[in-house]
Amino acid sequence: MLRYLLGRLWQSLILLLLVSMIGFAVLNLAPGGPLSQYALTPGMTQETLDRISEQMGLNRPLPIQYLDWLWRLLQGDWGRSYRDGQPVLNIITGHLFATLLLMGSSTVLSIAVGTWVGIKGATKRYSIFDYSATIGAMVALSIPTFWFGLVAIYLFSLKLKWLPAGNMYTIGNGSISDYAIHLIMPTVVLALVNVAVWSRYMRTATLDVIHQDFVRTAKAKGLSERRVLMKHVVGNALLPMITLAGLQLPTILGGALVTETVFTWPGMGRLFLDSLGYSDYPVVMGLLMFSAILVLFGSLVADLLVAFVDPRIRLS
Repeated sequence: MLRYLLGRLWQSLILLLLVSMIGFAVLNLAPGGPLSQYALTPGMTQETLDRISEQMGLNRPLPIQYLDWLWRLLQGDWGRSYRDGQPVLNIITGHLFATLLLMGSSTVLSIAVGTWVGIKGATKRYSIFDYSATIGAMVALSIPTFWFGLVAIYLFSLKLKWLPAGNMYTIGNGSISDYAIHLIMPTVVLALVNVAVWSRYMRTATLDVIHQDFVRTAKAKGLSERRVLMKHVVGNALLPMITLAGLQLPTILGGALVTETVFTWPGMGRLFLDSLGYSDYPVVMGLLMFSAILVLFGSLVADLLVAFVDPRIRLS
């Protein structure tokens, strides 16, 4: 088990290095460059731009800039924002809670609803419920997330006035109930696509387990359908779903970026778009690395959970 863990950690470190190299090269070779916002300042001259470039070390070769950035990153210095000079790590951690709250609530909702829909669709195969769940999943996967968000705002905020249209809390309130009310629409919108994916995978996994010999043996012993389902089918069907939960993290992060923008949610996704529009490359690179660490950590935890739950993997 320890050897497996060390191997996965080594692979994760290599992937992080590759992500940092590609991300750094793409950002710095993009049109405009890090000095594009400075160039828009009234009265800015080329001499001043050259002086700023020298002070920021941007006149050096790109590989040297990358090595300097990587060395400072390993020392805990993620750089400073071009916009206000704040440390990048402080800016990211200031928006981390909002993103984790939205991702956590949408993940719990999508897993709970998707698991129930998938199991019921498998046990009621070719029923009206199964066909309806399949059509609903196809629709959810086909329509963009931002469209769901705009429709939800139009219906529940503008027309019915049941829920707030955006933000994380009401200024001057900040109670738990106020947070919960603001969290409802972003959570549901972000969870829709994940419910569709989770329910399809859970249905397939449940159907595979239902036709196994040990399930037939349990039924032959006279066990009730409910007991066979809960004790023998669901537990085994959930094993591949643990891996899927780790692989879904990039999708959830991408969906959170769109959802946070639509609902003006003050998380890392909205911060990424704002920083990209301002050409605040230190913050963009910090968010890229932080997101990569979250994704790799989630995948590693999912693999370890599978190895812990399934003795066949653990013993091998």
